[in-house]
Order: sequence, then C-alpha cells, then structure tokens
Amino acid sequence: MYRLFDYLPSANGYKVRLVLRHLGLPYDLVEKDIKKGETRTPEFLAVNPNGRIPVLEIPGKGYLAESHAIISYLAEGSNLIPAERFDRALMWQWLCFEQYNLEPNIGTVRFWVNSLKKTEAELGEKLIEKRKNGYAALDVLENGLRSNSYLVGDRYSLADISLYAYTHVAPEGGFDLGKHSNIRAWCKRIAQQPKWAPITSR
Repeated sequence: MYRLFDYLPSANGYKVRLVLRHLGLPYDLVEKDIKKGETRTPEFLAVNPNGRIPVLEIPGKGYLAESHAIISYLAEGSNLIPAERFDRALMWQWLCFEQYNLEPNIGTVRFWVNSLKKTEAELGEKLIEKRKNGYAALDVLENGLRSNSYLVGDRYSLADISLYAYTHVAPEGGFDLGKHSNIRAWCKRIAQQPKWAPITSR
C-alpha cells in the first residue's frame, strides 16, 4: 500500500490525495506539520532531502517527491492523462504554468495570510507584488476556461486537479474570484467529480 507524507492544508498534497481518491488507490496517511518543523527533522530529511511534502512511499520502489511527479506516476495509463500527444503536452503546459505562475503567488499568499496569520501591514510591498501576479495568473486561467468545461480536451485531467488545488482556496489568501465566472463554474464542476473530497480530508 502507498504511504503518503502530507500536511492536510497543503494544496500540493491535496493534488495527490485527489488523484489517489479518483483512481480508488488505498493509502496510509502520515501527517507532518510543516509549521512545527516536522519536515526538517533528520528522519524526514532521509526520506526527502528537500524537506518538503508531499512525499509518496511506493512499495518496492522508494520515495517520490514533488506533487506533479507523484500524480503523473499514479495516473499513468488512466483517463486523467490524455492519450493524444498534443493534448498530453497541453496538460504539461498547464502543470508548468501552475508551478511557475499560480502556486508561487496564490499559494504563497494563502500560506502567509491563512497559516502564518501575517497582516497586510507586516507583509507590505511583497504582498502587493504577489497579489498582482496572482491575479494575472487567475486571468490566464479564466481565459483558458472561456470556451471549455475543462482545461484540456474538454475532459477532466491532471491539469484540472493541479490548477484547482490552489485556485479553489485562493480566497483564503484574500483573492476575490467574483470577476472570474469561468473559474467559479469550473470549480463547481470539479467538486461534483466522483470521490471528490475537501482539501483537509484524510
């Protein structure tokens, strides 16, 4: 059985849990509180020298880190990865966009504001810059959903899971999705997927 090292509020970990649930794959959850430094202990660093979650222990193989590496491993051969070559490349285009544009801005602000309880006064200019870049990423996502129900090939894929993970909790970082009607409708569609569960579900 798989063993997942995770922190439940983490949207990166949530991606993995959504894929495991969607595919009906059983797993044991090992919770690590990143705010208490539980991923910086010698024991955990032996599992992942980068000291981050999620990490998936794969029986007979070892440990796999980085959310997109994990979900692509789990979903290989499933309907979550497009079979057509160009659509598969588009999926990876969205996954890269998430890691370079959306997560570093929306995810970081959410962590500062929601987990660390930092105020706008404390965060100052860096919050303004992150919010600006976060809204720019949301605009790209909104446009990508303008004429599609899902991000790639009009069917649910890893692209949707990856982008949804941080986007649906963007308001926890103070991002207003009121003007992003395509995103809001898409979030509702994903929440209606079989075996969907909230971000903090085990």
